[in-house]
Amino acid sequence: MAKSIVYFASARAKFFDYDYGFLGKFEEILNRVNLKNYVAKGDYVPIKMHLGSQGAYRVVRPAFIRKLVDSLKNAGGDPFVTDTVRIPGLEYLRVASANGINELSTGAPVIMADGVFGSDSVMMPSGPILGEIGIASAIHDAPAMIVLSHCKGHIASGYGGAVKNLGMGGIAFKDRNGVHQRGRMHFLQNAELNWTSEKCSHCLQCVGACPHESISFDQDDKLVIDQQKCARCGRCARVCTEGALVLPLNIELFQKVLAEAAATVLNTFNKGKVLYINFVTEVQPECDCMPMADAPLIPDIGVLVSDDIVAIEKATLDLINQAQVIRDSKAGEKELTSAEHLFLKIHGKDPYLQVRAMADFGLGSEDYEIVEVLCKPKADGSTAPRSFGH
Repeated sequence: MAKSIVYFASARAKFFDYDYGFLGKFEEILNRVNLKNYVAKGDYVPIKMHLGSQGAYRVVRPAFIRKLVDSLKNAGGDPFVTDTVRIPGLEYLRVASANGINELSTGAPVIMADGVFGSDSVMMPSGPILGEIGIASAIHDAPAMIVLSHCKGHIASGYGGAVKNLGMGGIAFKDRNGVHQRGRMHFLQNAELNWTSEKCSHCLQCVGACPHESISFDQDDKLVIDQQKCARCGRCARVCTEGALVLPLNIELFQKVLAEAAATVLNTFNKGKVLYINFVTEVQPECDCMPMADAPLIPDIGVLVSDDIVAIEKATLDLINQAQVIRDSKAGEKELTSAEHLFLKIHGKDPYLQVRAMADFGLGSEDYEIVEVLCKPKADGSTAPRSFGH
């Protein structure tokens, strides 16, 4: 069986020439993959990505989104930029605009795939862990999709790339009856947060970190969680320095449930209608949904593009493992001398588990070949860099 092709462009720009710069090389990759192979004329095409959070600004830059939007339009598609409700829908759209992601900058509408209330969903049969899960309707109903991922760390999965982008981000906030969908994954069938009053210092970090204002303390200083507002995202447990709040999580099971949810989303598309783009830039230790952005763990690597989710995720992790760590980062704080198994060392979770789980679903191959794009050829086909005199 032939190896899956993964196109790659380095973030390095070695000449004073647009065609040798990161954006020019990305444009050339889009030319080479021929988006007409994935998008039919008139197709509404969701560009599924993370829009950031207040304080979390290390998302894919609008210039790259605009280049993708223009290429999709040239291929006959009608793209829109989207994510699912994480913080309240309208607030999330405002955050996206503040991060430079809006129709003016990208050339495409920006919408919530599960509606501004997070309940526009279609229940789909899943696998043995979830049983069924609610897919965001604008993703479920779309004929084609681009999965545009900013690759970084993640508290629950260790690593957040294309699988996480779909397995969490393609899932609606809740169903039409108000039952949490994405939260079921975090809490493994609606288990509750564990709070130990003896450990709690009442620092109120959990209250401040909750984007849905679902946490408070009563007059007896007991933790109160409004279950109707709670998104089951786990932020509160993440910021609890005393270990008083614990998110019940079986690491290996969560990696499998993440893959199961991602596979369910992909099963709503015909084969060959989904393309994956992984930006390995500003690789911070936390997800873009956190209320801050930490220093990158490694230098920028570049961008990868493939129609094989397993191949692109494995290639991404392999490249990260070969990188140098940045001393003034969480990696340096942990005294890491190499980026090998970076996210396992940072978060204690092995992201290769989700890659293997996706392969077990038959959604791709771990055997890949990287095709590096060094520049965008000139109109006459030449690749010589422009020279500038003094």
